[in-house]
Amino acid sequence: MARTTTTRGAAGPRRRSVLAGGAVALTAGAATLLTGCSDGASGRGREADAERGATAERLRAAAGRDSAALLERYDATARAHDGLAARLRPLRAETARHAEAFGVTAPGSAAPSGGTSGVPGDEKAALAALADAERRAADARTAALTGAPPELARLLASVAAAGAAHAYLLGGAA
Repeated sequence: MARTTTTRGAAGPRRRSVLAGGAVALTAGAATLLTGCSDGASGRGREADAERGATAERLRAAAGRDSAALLERYDATARAHDGLAARLRPLRAETARHAEAFGVTAPGSAAPSGGTSGVPGDEKAALAALADAERRAADARTAALTGAPPELARLLASVAAAGAAHAYLLGGAA
């Protein structure tokens, strides 16, 4: 039996040349990416790192202040409405853990002293106000994600999701 040969026209590239070209392109692309990440001996890299660190600290401090304000709001609501204290206790405990994650030392439990200013007299309205405060804090944390470094962004996203769940639990039936 005679061998048949296929003749390849000038129009199509050979498989070897395509694979070799792809390997060269991948190697060149990886080398460019790896060298593009280092800033060499210039101080621009250190300045950018310092700026990112300062931004992260500002975002962390703001999120900590928001968590501390939420804790005060939980405490004031529990003081104003004794019947809600048991329902609010687990949500308040989570909010205290969030504050600690952002570097704010939270009191162990609802403080017996302090005012109840800003807390509506009706329990349903008080829960709705607390849910609204949780939603605003979650929205602020979500908005801060774009400027946060990866580790802080993960923390902000997690706490924002928990805040959204708190808002649902507090005002979901309303």
